[in-house]
Amino acid sequence: MASDNGGGAIIAAFILGAIAGAATALLLAPSSGEETRRLLAEKARESKDLANDAAKKGREFVDRQRETLSTAIERGKEAYHRARGSEEPTA
Repeated sequence: MASDNGGGAIIAAFILGAIAGAATALLLAPSSGEETRRLLAEKARESKDLANDAAKKGREFVDRQRETLSTAIERGKEAYHRARGSEEPTA
């Protein structure tokens, strides 16, 4: 079973760093207020999309891990009951 220790945190840190860097660059760049607001709004939309994608991938990962864990528990129960000599597990 593959482990993703801290992968989500690394992605989140990367996204937050990219947002902070883009915002800083936009605020310090010589451009009109209207242009800066337009660029900030565009970057905010892009960041929202990135965050949504990261959240979706995180949910998918958790769902896969939950399914893997459930399967492993069920197989463990079956193996235990076979080893004990009973055909069907009791609930």
